[in-house]
Amino acid sequence: MKRIYLYFFATCCFTVARAQNLTAKRSPGNTEVTIGANVVHPLNWSLAEQNATLSELRSAGVSVIRIGFFAPDADKGIAFIKRAYAQNIRVLLIIHSQYAPNAPIRPYQPKEFPGMWQGPPLSYADTELSRLYFQQLMDKLDTNGIVLAGLELENEINHPGFNAEFPLPGEGKNFSLDDLYHDPEGQQIAKGYLKYLKVLTVLKQIRDHSKLNQYTPLLSAGLSDTGPEGPWPQPKKYDAVSISATIRFLRANGLDSLVDAYGIHVYPWADGPGDKAAAVHRLRRLMQTALPECHPIGSTTGKPCWITEWGFANDATACPSDEKARSLLVQEMMDDFRPLMQEKRLLGLIYYSWTGDRVWDVYRCGALTESGKIALQPF
Repeated sequence: MKRIYLYFFATCCFTVARAQNLTAKRSPGNTEVTIGANVVHPLNWSLAEQNATLSELRSAGVSVIRIGFFAPDADKGIAFIKRAYAQNIRVLLIIHSQYAPNAPIRPYQPKEFPGMWQGPPLSYADTELSRLYFQQLMDKLDTNGIVLAGLELENEINHPGFNAEFPLPGEGKNFSLDDLYHDPEGQQIAKGYLKYLKVLTVLKQIRDHSKLNQYTPLLSAGLSDTGPEGPWPQPKKYDAVSISATIRFLRANGLDSLVDAYGIHVYPWADGPGDKAAAVHRLRRLMQTALPECHPIGSTTGKPCWITEWGFANDATACPSDEKARSLLVQEMMDDFRPLMQEKRLLGLIYYSWTGDRVWDVYRCGALTESGKIALQPF
């Protein structure tokens, strides 16, 4: 019994000390850039597959991964996070609002609008149900001695794929800030944004009172780069809201008092790998439509950003993986991101994806590709 007790005491104290140390590293004064990768739907895999992926991540030196799950999978999600944490891999967790059982549902229309998932409109999010879920989740993290890399409320709320507030079909438009105030559909989207801020307020309160995660960075939903505002030529008629319009509306209604950074998603055009003119075009678009609202730490006009998804597809999936073109593109983007990191306008860079989304994956043929090595190199 004594030997068992001593082992438990040592393990317990080590876990608590390690968690406290990681909490200290995430204090408000910390400005370290977080580099990591998305792991797509790991809870759909077998336990053996999950553990194999975690071992591969650890061997490659990846210390942060981004995952998400919904309330019914919370226990499985916590178990996965715990196993990752035991291998010194922290999780940027996408967390979701809760809804009353009688909330309306926008149906899935796979033929007409593939990729536009079913769900309740954001304006129907229930703050008290969300509070209960967030508290239970945070308590489980504290009980297991887990410090997250970050918390990200919702995903791509400016896009109809993940925000059922958007009607299908829509107007075929990328809404501006003015549209959120004056266009009838835009006004409805804005109602969802206002409810989002109420749920975000609840999440911040829960986070602030956590034992171990009170300094874990809280991010706004990763926003999709939908391009310039105005008519939006798409094969199907649907709508979105630009990154700038979304952030400016949310900021006008209190966002900056709630989050530590804005979440952004960037999938640059892959034309002309290694071509200087194409590289200039990509950087110009990046700064005009994706990152104009990203500001240095301490700015009075906005917050820094985390790019929680970025990457390039590679359709050549045969082994060995042909990474020549993609590695040129990834290196180019890393060179573009570096000044933004140095200016503290960009604090996180999470590649999409390590594994789980075939043509985007950088772990292929049993090894990390050259593209992955470039994207995941420490800053």
